[in-house]
Amino acid sequence: MESFSVSTRRRTDFVDITRQVEAAVSALGLREGVVTVFIPHTTAGITINEHADPDVMADVETALERLVPWRGDYAHAEGNAAAHVKASLLGSSVRVLVSGGRLRLGTWQGIFLCEFDGPRTRTVWVSS
Repeated sequence: MESFSVSTRRRTDFVDITRQVEAAVSALGLREGVVTVFIPHTTAGITINEHADPDVMADVETALERLVPWRGDYAHAEGNAAAHVKASLLGSSVRVLVSGGRLRLGTWQGIFLCEFDGPRTRTVWVSS
């Protein structure tokens, strides 16, 4: 297993980690197979989406905020219930095919760490 850290800059932040995952795949020596990209946090998630146009992730942020506003009638006393809900909606892992030692993502796809309770330093695990 390989791991790396990502520092986020805002309460809600989408950080393209595709290159770091590629480096982890290389360090694992994986030529063919599947990797799991996992984040061991309850207020952050992982997703695959378009990384060519930053407006796409801005739209995702806007839609998630409409769906799960920061302020709401939440029971969780810590004050970050919306972050937990958003992380649950996106999930804590993605699986990506590897062929020829490279991630097999679509032309416009990238892997994003999705921060919902930042800024923080997050850990990402990559395992085959």
